[in-house]
Amino acid sequence: MEKKPIALDAVDLQLLQALQQDASQSNHALAQALGLSPPTCLRRVRRLQESGLIERQVALLQPERLAAALGHGLQAIVEVSLDRQDSASLDAFEARAVAHEAVQQCWRVSSGPDFILVLAAIDMPSFLQIGQGLFTSDANVRNVKNFFSIKRAKFSTAMPLPGPAAPPHQA
Repeated sequence: MEKKPIALDAVDLQLLQALQQDASQSNHALAQALGLSPPTCLRRVRRLQESGLIERQVALLQPERLAAALGHGLQAIVEVSLDRQDSASLDAFEARAVAHEAVQQCWRVSSGPDFILVLAAIDMPSFLQIGQGLFTSDANVRNVKNFFSIKRAKFSTAMPLPGPAAPPHQA
């Protein structure tokens, strides 16, 4: 069932911006920061969630700290080109990619490769196993180009929103 479009006002945009910076804050803290009453704030956030604008709330793990704690970690950006680019072939590869737990992001792109994937693996043997399952065993995969992350200089999940710039988030 497709959700109806929602009209957003300045308060909605402020709420979305604040939640993109820190969705863990309490409703009371969020209301206070935006000058709203807690019931109004809660009602507005629920409306944004029910409309589908807020897809989900998750904890973002810091890969370098996780790797230090676990002793490993590998992230890769992978370009995938297919032999056949008909709709069914593209849909079939996309379905297999998004179903794989190692695929953090899957982008269907144009002008160049057909897909860009962001993968996370425990180590190189795990990455090779992922590659075997997703790429080598698929007869329609023509070319795969892997780029391994050596440093993450910036990472953000925030979507740009119109309006005055929000103050920078302090960690």
